[in-house]
Amino acid sequence: MHSSPSANATKPLSLNRTVFLGSAIISILLIIWTIAFPTYSEGLLNAGMAWVSESFGWYYMLVVAAYSIFALFVGFSKYGDIKLGQDHEKAQFPFLAWAAMLFSAGIGIDLLFFGASEPLTHYLMPHAGLTPASAEAMQQAVAQTFLHWGLHGWGIYALIGMALAYFAYRKNMPLALRSPLTPIFGERLIKGWVGDGVDTFGVVCTLMGIATSLGIGVLQANAGLTHVFGIESSKMVQSIIIIVVVVAAGISAMTGVEKGVRRLSEFNMLAAILLLVAILVMGNTVYLLNTFTQNIGQYFQTIVAKTFDVYAYDGAEGAAWKSSWTIFFWAWWVAWAPFVGLFIARISRGRTLREFVFGVMFIPLGFIFAWFSIFGNSAIDLVANGATALGEVATADPAMGLFALFEYYSYSDILSFAGVLIGLIFFITSADSGALVLANLSSKGMTNDTDAPVWLRLFWAAATGLITLGLLFAGGFSSLQSVSVIAGLPFSIVLVMYMMSMWKSLKEEGNKRKATTIGTANVLDNGKGWRARLQRIVSFPSHTQVERFLQNVVKPAMIEVERELAAGGLKTVLDIHNLEHIGDDINNSSADDNGQINGLKLRVGHGDEDDFVYEVHLIRAERPNFTLSTATKNAEYYYRAEVFLSEGSQEYDLVGYTKEQVLVDILNQYEYHLQYLHLERQPNS
Repeated sequence: MHSSPSANATKPLSLNRTVFLGSAIISILLIIWTIAFPTYSEGLLNAGMAWVSESFGWYYMLVVAAYSIFALFVGFSKYGDIKLGQDHEKAQFPFLAWAAMLFSAGIGIDLLFFGASEPLTHYLMPHAGLTPASAEAMQQAVAQTFLHWGLHGWGIYALIGMALAYFAYRKNMPLALRSPLTPIFGERLIKGWVGDGVDTFGVVCTLMGIATSLGIGVLQANAGLTHVFGIESSKMVQSIIIIVVVVAAGISAMTGVEKGVRRLSEFNMLAAILLLVAILVMGNTVYLLNTFTQNIGQYFQTIVAKTFDVYAYDGAEGAAWKSSWTIFFWAWWVAWAPFVGLFIARISRGRTLREFVFGVMFIPLGFIFAWFSIFGNSAIDLVANGATALGEVATADPAMGLFALFEYYSYSDILSFAGVLIGLIFFITSADSGALVLANLSSKGMTNDTDAPVWLRLFWAAATGLITLGLLFAGGFSSLQSVSVIAGLPFSIVLVMYMMSMWKSLKEEGNKRKATTIGTANVLDNGKGWRARLQRIVSFPSHTQVERFLQNVVKPAMIEVERELAAGGLKTVLDIHNLEHIGDDINNSSADDNGQINGLKLRVGHGDEDDFVYEVHLIRAERPNFTLSTATKNAEYYYRAEVFLSEGSQEYDLVGYTKEQVLVDILNQYEYHLQYLHLERQPNS
């Protein structure tokens, strides 16, 4: 219903050549290196990954815990009701559609790959101190899997997603990795080489991560086709799968988030739930429900100890296990954060910080609990009761683990076909959302609610497919996986800076709220003009009436204030235009008047501190039901002169105010702003 024109103004989209060429050159050189020297590159990168794990394992454990704690703190704090957008905005997507896209973007095909194999591996080959295939290993297996896929990983996504969405939709910056770093480096550096460097690094991380995920996905899809249709596993079959998926992803990316990605995500969430319910009903239902309940309790009971457990007292065996499992997963989540964080931010406009944090951290968590508990405990129960072949297959070839599990159920072919279909759609949603994120990162002139041109999305969809094909034939997926993990280390520092930026900005929000509590003489009448006030309250004016009010009352009041402030030496500008022409930049504005006023914007510069913005816009609103008349076609609507500040609509209407009352309102809001600036200057504010 409400929209601030300054927030919706569009700028010409163009290719960011620095980010595009830089990321393309780095990625191409890296891929050529891994293909040309597969043995050497794999050895070197694996050694690098081992060094990162051994030297910085403690750091990963601490910093990942800090991300989740910070995200939860924001959700529970007084800042939780701050909108990721202007105060008046509503959520862009319905809750279920939003949850479905969280599910598909953040989880993906890895659920199928690890669903049965990881719990079985922890049962049969547990960490030091546990006996393989013991009752204790059985009890710990799924809880350990929960740790790797639970709150810690989603806390990383919540942190980066909230930072990106907050600075894009609340601060009206581009939806890019560079934007949340503005409070630390300043606007000049962020618009320059620092920002280009961060976005370039993000594109490389995203591209490597997506290509690796597509590699896992193609192995999973080929395993399913082999199991269901007897199609032999080969490079040719895998190449066809990649081409089909990339074409489908390109078509989906062309339709945008609102159609392609959303609909595929909704279908996939429903299909995955149906598959999960089928295994629950067809299996040992009571046992699975009991273990599901106990697994959740085990996870939360041990989460603090496991969060900081670096196996320091378990020697080389413990260090090796930590490196190959927990540290690998933490680095993997961080490396994937640019891609998933940007996509989650893209679909979360209009939600509060509290909704965002709890939604991102707990909606997928519930499904993960159910998925790994039901599939994992089903597989463990079968192996414990003699199905040793299942354990051998799942640990030796994780891609086949799920399909091997289905063999122990009725209608195994139908279950396996459903698994293949779900995997392919996960495959497509990862590729199309990845292409969208890569295209947005390599564009400039982006606003916070637009996407890059279709041709650029198609380019990145094709690029990820070609990279995946090249690595498929060169056998370089493990090397690329190591690159992603190593890249996670420097990006973890970027996330620490995101926490610092968010904390600084949230304190500013708190000071703005505190500033509005100061006492002011906000009296619009002395009681004698109550009839006029009542008439204002119950009137529902037309477009022409409100436009005349803006021309005859609001405009003179704002002109007087602007002239008085300018005479006092302040840098001011007053825009008087149609909505689409109201400017953002105080240094590039004009006061041309074409005789038609749909909005006015007063801006007062305060140097390095936040500018004061006071806008009044002509807004169409729905008329209350009790006043509706069928006398005119547009009887259900009326018009308002609504006040906007930099945070968005203040939800009150000026129509009926006298010029003096408008002056009082402007001065009140300006006094609030000055009080906010005063609080910001205090060292302990």
